[in-house]
Amino acid sequence: MTLHWKLVIDAADPHAQADFWAATLGYQVEDNSALIERLLGLGAVPREATVKFHGRDAWRELVAVRHPDDPYDADSGTGLGRRLLFQHVPEAKTGKNRLHIDVHTAQGTRDAEVARLEGLGASVLHHVKEPGGEWLVMADPEGNEFCLH
Repeated sequence: MTLHWKLVIDAADPHAQADFWAATLGYQVEDNSALIERLLGLGAVPREATVKFHGRDAWRELVAVRHPDDPYDADSGTGLGRRLLFQHVPEAKTGKNRLHIDVHTAQGTRDAEVARLEGLGASVLHHVKEPGGEWLVMADPEGNEFCLH
């Protein structure tokens, strides 16, 4: 049996993180506006639980990105495949990640990807060169480490 899962990432600004990671991975920010509008219309959620994001209703405290080729629920906009969910937390990141994302580039394109990701707000933390491989450890705009191979 295969289980459905998503990676949840704490964030100070989940919407900015969603934009960064959608651009980094070529993913799409999920559009939950139809579900939100339905729930608002029923009085099931308060307007304060939402924000305008990319010109549409979105959840204030969380937002997800999904792979563009994966299935999704048309009624809710929720992805049913590869997803990252960013949830708002009040505290800042305080230590090293216990889990991170590895981003793999096409051969010969890593330097161009570094420049592109730096343009999106990432930073290079250090270069790793070991007998088994070579990669860069980078940080997203909120300081979450990831590896660029």
